[in-house]
Amino acid sequence: MSYPPPQGPYGGQQGYQQYPQGPPQGPPSHSPYPQQQPYGAPPAPHSPYPPQQQQQYGPPQGQYPPPGQYPQQQYPPSQYPPQQSQYPPQQGQYGAPPASHSPYPPQQQQAHGQYPPPHQGQYPPSQYPPQQPPYPSAPYGAPPPQPHGAPPVIPTPPSPGYDPNQIARVDMSGAADGLRKAMKGFGTDEATVIRILAHMPPQELPVLKQTYQQRHHRSLEADLKSELSGYFEFAVLAILRGPLQQDIWCLNDALKGVGTKESLLDDVLIGRSNADIRAIKTAYQQTYRRSLESDVKADLSAKTERMYSMILVASRQEESAPVYPQAVDADISELHRATEAKTGTEQLTVCSILTSRSDGQIRAVAQAYEHKYRRSLETVIRNEFAGHMEDALVRMVRSGADKAMRDALALEDCMKGPGTKDERLVERVVAVHWDRQHAAQVKGAYRHRFGKELVSRIRGETSGDYEKILVAMLD
Repeated sequence: MSYPPPQGPYGGQQGYQQYPQGPPQGPPSHSPYPQQQPYGAPPAPHSPYPPQQQQQYGPPQGQYPPPGQYPQQQYPPSQYPPQQSQYPPQQGQYGAPPASHSPYPPQQQQAHGQYPPPHQGQYPPSQYPPQQPPYPSAPYGAPPPQPHGAPPVIPTPPSPGYDPNQIARVDMSGAADGLRKAMKGFGTDEATVIRILAHMPPQELPVLKQTYQQRHHRSLEADLKSELSGYFEFAVLAILRGPLQQDIWCLNDALKGVGTKESLLDDVLIGRSNADIRAIKTAYQQTYRRSLESDVKADLSAKTERMYSMILVASRQEESAPVYPQAVDADISELHRATEAKTGTEQLTVCSILTSRSDGQIRAVAQAYEHKYRRSLETVIRNEFAGHMEDALVRMVRSGADKAMRDALALEDCMKGPGTKDERLVERVVAVHWDRQHAAQVKGAYRHRFGKELVSRIRGETSGDYEKILVAMLD
């Protein structure tokens, strides 16, 4: 089934027009945007997210945006502020990545894990896959079943730096000698350390450390520890570890000692590909000689522990899997039944769906849920959950809806209010900077949401070499 496409204008500083008897057919002459395609509609002013100009399931009350697109729109004070420029509408399949004409650099997608080519128009009735049964009949954490005759699903490969075989064949002698010279003698040349390390790709870091050891018979990490201090040292060592070992370090930091830093677990584990989760579990086992699953079970309890166990199964729907309307309909019906439609919330049902679906499917589910029930999925989660599970599930929805905005909001969270959460700020900047295209998307999302530059915000919260290395990673 498909929803009849509501039509009407959108954009402008005063928000979307409201129609008592339904919107007029076609945009008014003053609309700064081209005619909207089928399946995509203006949200009501209360929508917490800007519109996504896309495909089937176009919610009339608002949508999550596709990564990297932020149409001009007036939002309530706690939501996205008006964009300073205008962007053309995005079209495509459920959860498709942004088109090449996006004003922000395209958000990095996993290699070989792209969505299949979008269908032109609606699905012909003869091509609908058979209706799927409700998903709670499947085990917790299982991806949605694929219909008979579905195209083959290509597993998403590990991210750069998460495959031990992804080591660059480059000569790092100059970088190794430059770092040794920067630390030799009295004082340290911090500017050289920043220049060499701030933009080094993750595949080159193992070669750099090995070359430094071979040429100078010293540990690069030990030398940097002895020469640097404070949050500047914290940032340099986070870069030097590389993305995989930094994830392992953060997980151990989250689980060690009394209490658990659940938000740090969320940063590392939520929204990751199956391949990355497997690489993280393997590296954790090799580093600490115990399984990540056992440490999570020992540190957490009850439904929170079960939610993370679902994540660590690493059985999410792959991003290359098609997103079928019937599967989306089944998910939104089950999410509604487990939350708003009853007294009390079936928390594990919601966790099961959101931990096992691909980003593309979560994006389509969020759109379709708001179309059908006139409330955003994030709002429902905030109303039905509390505490850490609420934060984790909201992050799952944001990961599917728009990773760039998710990370922009997470960075601001480190800096707002009295005092700066410096360690968390470093960890999040380092995580963002590994993907240069994604970092550009995050800066654009931050500019849209807060009306200022992310780099300027960081400069106002940090100082000295600590400030310089964070800024260098994002420049």
